[in-house]
Amino acid sequence: MSPVWQPPKNYRNRPVAVLGAGVLGRRIATDNCFTGCIWASAGYNVTIRDPSAQQRLDGIAYINENVKSYAQNTGQAPGTAAAFENVADAVADAWLVIEAVPEKITLKIDTFAELAVVAPDDCILASNSSSYKTSEMLEKVPAITKPRILNMHYYMPPQCMIVELMTDGFTTEGIFPFLAERSKEAATLPYIARKESTGFIFNRLWAAVKREALTILAEEVSVPEEIDSMWAEMFIKGRATPCKMMDGVGLDTVAFIESHYIKERGLSSAKTVDFLQKNYLDHGKLGLKSSDGGLYPPVQEHSNGPRVLVLDIGLSTAPPSMNSGEILEYTADGKFERVLFQSQAMPDGLAVDPASKRMFWTNMGIPGKNDGAVYSANLDGTDIYTVIAPGRINTPKQLTLDLVAKKVYFCDREGCRVYRCGFDGSNLETLISNCKANEGAEDWCVGIAVARNLGKFYWTQKGPSKGGKGRIFCANIKTPLGQDAASRTDVQCILGGLPEPIDLEVDEVSKLLYWTDRGEIPFGNSLNRIQLDEYGRPLTGSASAKPEILTRHLKEAIGLKLDTERGHIYLTDLGGNIYRCDLDGRRKEKIFSDDCRAFTGIAVL
Repeated sequence: MSPVWQPPKNYRNRPVAVLGAGVLGRRIATDNCFTGCIWASAGYNVTIRDPSAQQRLDGIAYINENVKSYAQNTGQAPGTAAAFENVADAVADAWLVIEAVPEKITLKIDTFAELAVVAPDDCILASNSSSYKTSEMLEKVPAITKPRILNMHYYMPPQCMIVELMTDGFTTEGIFPFLAERSKEAATLPYIARKESTGFIFNRLWAAVKREALTILAEEVSVPEEIDSMWAEMFIKGRATPCKMMDGVGLDTVAFIESHYIKERGLSSAKTVDFLQKNYLDHGKLGLKSSDGGLYPPVQEHSNGPRVLVLDIGLSTAPPSMNSGEILEYTADGKFERVLFQSQAMPDGLAVDPASKRMFWTNMGIPGKNDGAVYSANLDGTDIYTVIAPGRINTPKQLTLDLVAKKVYFCDREGCRVYRCGFDGSNLETLISNCKANEGAEDWCVGIAVARNLGKFYWTQKGPSKGGKGRIFCANIKTPLGQDAASRTDVQCILGGLPEPIDLEVDEVSKLLYWTDRGEIPFGNSLNRIQLDEYGRPLTGSASAKPEILTRHLKEAIGLKLDTERGHIYLTDLGGNIYRCDLDGRRKEKIFSDDCRAFTGIAVL
C-alpha cells in the first residue's frame, strides 16, 4: 500500500517558481488576488526563470508595478519576486513549479526531466500548457516523480481568474484538493478535470463553439457581427448555460436534433445520442419536464413552484408588539401555507443553507437594548438552535451565508458593525466597526452580501430615514494582516448619495450587485442594481457604470432574494406585500398582499 501523500513541507514560507517570463508567465506570477492575484499577491514569494535578461527584467517590473493593487483583494502582504537565468537556482526551495516555457513538446520533455533532478523531492510540478497533456511530457521523468506532476492551466488573468487542474495519469489524488484550496486563497476559481483530456474543460467547450462559428461563416449562413450579437443576448445577457439549457429544452429533444445533424454530416452518435440514450433517456431523465431530472438532479418544487419563506416583523399586528414577529411559508404564486415560528422579537434577516436544510434568521429585539439574536432551525420548523444569544449584539439586520466556508454574515444596525461567525455561532468576528462617540444613522450597517469568488463582502449604511445619504461599501473577505475592524484600510465606499439602501444581493456569475431602497420617490422605494468589474467594484467609464433602477413603487422596500436558476427576483416591503419580477425588473407582479403584515427578510427554496 502506497503512503498517503503529504503537502510540501513548510510550503507557506517557500517560493512558487514560474519557468518562463513571457506575458502569461508574468501574469501568473502577479495576478493572485481575486480576479487577478495568483501567487505573489497571495503572500507567496515568487521566482521566475527565463534565459532572456530582458524578459527577466520585464517580469520583475510587471510584478513590482501590479502586485500591490492585486493584493488589495487577498488581504495578504505581497510576496517578493526574484528572477534567475538558471532553472536550478529558480526552483531550489520551491514548493510549486509552474512550467510556462514555449509550446514545444521536446522543450517541455527536457524541462520536466531537469525538474525531476533539481527540484525538491516534495515539490509539485505543474505545466500551464493547454496544447499538451502532461503525460506527453513524462518521457524522461522517473516513476517516483510522476505522482507530483499535473497540468495547471490559467486563462489570461486578471480578466478571467479560472484555473483548471488535470492529472498526468499518475498524479496522486491528494494534490487536487490541496491545490484547489491554495488557489482559493489566491482568489482564483479552481476546476478539476475528472480525467486526462486533450484540451481542458473550457478548451473543449471553446473548440466546439469556435469550430461551429467558423462553419457558419464558411457556409455564409451569418456574419461575425450577428453571431457575436446573438451570443451576447443568449449567453451573456440571458445567462444561459449549456447543460441547464439542454435540461430546459428536454434531453429527448436534444437527442432528436443531434440525430438530424449526425445523419446530415455523417457524424458518430457514440458520445451524443447514444450517450444520452443509455445514461438518461432510458431512465426517464428528460430534464426539467421530468420528475427524475436530467443532466441536473430534479428541482425540488413545492406546490406550484419553489417554497418562499418570509419574515413578518410583527409591527402591523393588532395590537402591535415587539414580540409578535413570525416566519411564514408561501408558495411561489403567493398561496399561504403555514406559520413556522411565532413570537419572534422583530425578525429581519433570513437565509437558507440547502445542504443542511436549515434556515438562519436574525431577531432585532428592541433597538438600542443590545438584545438582538441569531437563530437557526430545520426548514420544517423543528430543532431551533441559538446561534448568537441575546446580550452579545445590538440590532442584527440582514443575514447571508457563505455556503463554502460555512459562515454566517450579518449587519448590526445600532451596533454599527458587520459580523461573521460559524453556522454554530463559533468564532464570532467583528469585520467592520463604525463605533464612534456620536455615531448616528449614517454609520448604521444594514444590508449584507458576500461574493466569495470576488473575494469581497458588501454592506449598506442607510443613513437617516429618507435622508439621501445612503452608501454601499465593500471590503475583502480576509481582513488585512495586522489590521482590525476599526482600522482596516481595504474598506471602499463604492456608491454614495443613495436615498436609503437596505438589503443587498450579489449575482457573482454576472457580477451584478442588487439592492432595495426604501427612500423617497422618485429614486427610493425601488429595486436597483449596478454592474461590477473583475475586482468587485462598479464599472467606470461606461453607461453600465451608473446604478440602474429596475422597478419602483414599492411600499417601504426591504427584503430581496435572487432566484437566478428560475430567472426571478423576490421582494418584500413593510406594506405587507411580496413581489416577484424578472432579473431585469420586468414583469413585476404582487403575489401576496395583506395590510396586517409587515414583511422584512425573504428566502427561496
